[in-house]
Formats: sequence, structure tokens, C-alpha cells
Amino acid sequence: MRIRATVAAVSGALALSVLAVPAAQADEAAGDLKITKFSVNGGKDVVIGTTEMKKFTLSVTATDPAGVRGASGFLWFGPDFSTSKEVIAPVVYNAECVEVDATTKTCSDTVIAFPQDLRNAHAGTRWNVYATAVNNNGDKHREEYLKSDARLKRNARLTVNASPEPVKKGKTITVTGALTRANWDTGTYAGYTQQPVKLQFKKKGASAYSTVKTVKSDAKGNLKTTVKASADGTFRYVFAGTSTTPAVTSAGDAIDVR
Repeated sequence: MRIRATVAAVSGALALSVLAVPAAQADEAAGDLKITKFSVNGGKDVVIGTTEMKKFTLSVTATDPAGVRGASGFLWFGPDFSTSKEVIAPVVYNAECVEVDATTKTCSDTVIAFPQDLRNAHAGTRWNVYATAVNNNGDKHREEYLKSDARLKRNARLTVNASPEPVKKGKTITVTGALTRANWDTGTYAGYTQQPVKLQFKKKGASAYSTVKTVKSDAKGNLKTTVKASADGTFRYVFAGTSTTPAVTSAGDAIDVR
């Protein structure tokens, strides 16, 4: 995620004219041109695993009495734009613009995050947005320190297994599982430790699950608890998520009580 390489990859005359603007020129030439709105992934968190790249949308809305020719942008990480080397950007800048009215357009680019370029420290932090716009007169304006309205999160996985099966009514059922999440530092999934996870049960024929108890994951992310067998039904684990990790629900595991 090197900013020089990212900007160098920009293609298209409009993209180059929008992005490659010295700060002084952008400020002096802006005039009435303003960036009024922006959004990352529609404001929804971006969940990323360990191997597959993640595509999402960065939208920039700009307005000017002379009309807007185009707008674009990318995400960058850190306290200072001038020294940041971590960028999430489109491979090709080719924003699709929708006219809001005669003076305003919303332009959207598809940006791509590669998990190989991310580190765990990037999760849960609101990245900054660099957004630029150009009006129909060729005037340019940019904003460097816009705060993203979405967070990057490390994908999570959750499993469940209830045993023995079948089981006699009144006997003990052991419900195990594991809560893991993407480790961007190592490119693998690892246990998410000391996290509260709800064990839920849905009786056969019922329409909804109910919470039985809350179990905390151990030092390896494993889950284990016991309950008494009462009726046929399905167990599952539910994790509510954190600022760095999304909510996740395991598949259900049916139990046959005899």
C-alpha cells in the first residue's frame, strides 16, 4: 500500500486532472467548488478475510454553480497524509457519476483492499478519505482529512457441536465450538480469546432461538459448556462482534433427545 504507486496507477485524463493537483493550486482554484458528501461502502463496515481481495465503493458528492465534471478519491491510514504510505484505492480510477442536479454530481469508484497489505492495527480504525473534484471550468478542489464512515473489520468464523447425539432426556449435553478471526499479520485464522458468546437453543417446531447462557472463549478461542437434555432442537453460538470484528452466528447443530 504505497501511495506513490497507487497514484501512479491512475488512468484516464479526467482522473489525472482531478487527483494530480498540488495543494496550493487546489486551494486557490477551488472557488465555489465544494465536496459536500462522501461515503465508504454505503456507511457499512468492510469485512475482510485472509486471502480474497475485497471490493467496495467510495462515493464523493461535489457541487459548483458552474457544474461538476467529476470527482474521485481513495482511503489512507495514519495521522498525517503527507507521510502516509498505506492506501486503499481503485486499481483504475474510472468513477461513475450521477447528476443530482445542474450543479451537483455524485461520483463512485470501486476501491479494492488486499488482505496481504493489511495489518491487525488497521482494523476498527476509521480510515481517512482523500477526495478530489473538478468543475466544468477546470477548477479543482480536494479534501485530505475526511473521516471514513465505515470501519475495516477482521472476518470472524464460529462453529458449534452438541454431543452426544442421540441423548436421553435429562442427561448432559456438551456444546463445544470455536471463535476465530482473520489475523492480517500472519494471513491465517486464529482464536479470538476471552470473548462472550451466547449459546442459543431452538426447540423443534419453534420459530425462534432463545439464549441459554453466555460462554467465554478460552485462550485459544475455544468454547465449551454443558446443558441438560430436555427436548429435540437445535443449538447455535452467537457472537455480537466488537469494534474490530463483525458479528457472526454459527450454523445450527440439531440434537435428538429420546
